[in-house]
Amino acid sequence: MPLDGKAGTADQRNAAAQQRALDGVRACIHSGEYAPGQRLVESDLMERFGVTRAAVRLALADLTTEGLVERVPNKGARVRVVSVAEAVEITECRMALEGLCAAKAAARATSADHAALRELVERMRAAIAAGDLLGYSDLNHLMHRRILDISAQRTAISTIERLRGQLVRYQFRLALQPGRPQTSLAEHERIVEAVVAGDAAAAEHAMREHLRQVIAGLATPPAP
Repeated sequence: MPLDGKAGTADQRNAAAQQRALDGVRACIHSGEYAPGQRLVESDLMERFGVTRAAVRLALADLTTEGLVERVPNKGARVRVVSVAEAVEITECRMALEGLCAAKAAARATSADHAALRELVERMRAAIAAGDLLGYSDLNHLMHRRILDISAQRTAISTIERLRGQLVRYQFRLALQPGRPQTSLAEHERIVEAVVAGDAAAAEHAMREHLRQVIAGLATPPAP
């Protein structure tokens, strides 16, 4: 316990400021507002999130560790650019971990979880029907997150979320590939069917096949 109560309060304020900057910049990267390669100017971040330069620097250090930010000599920090080859490697790692989580989810899911997963499928179907491809992309993420939450595999979840955060650029690009959302929907339906049936082996297989198709999509050049 600090001898000076005021010092303790200052430490808490500094920690809160660092967390605010960390959460804020991470959210902007995940949403695509901060694009790959974009410079992250400390003074701009200080003003936007209402924090000190020290808080910004600590937040950027944490995001560098997460693989979302990179330091460029003599130029400062920028949103890290992930190559297609690295994106494929990341998705291959996800395939193993998310396959495991899908199997665990099939074994653990309750009737309430079944209903929530089916509702998400219906929302995904409605987004495609409405031509809301970016909305579908968001629901795609929610579906994966829901299955991870049901699995309760905390170590796998933290690793997967860190890996997924590096693929924002490709997440949106895949959503815009002609025909990909419809194919993706069918893949998610098979995952949900296996989870609802309590078939762990089928759930793992369906998840791995889905991410194998994601890898195939990553290797497809974007439409001109």
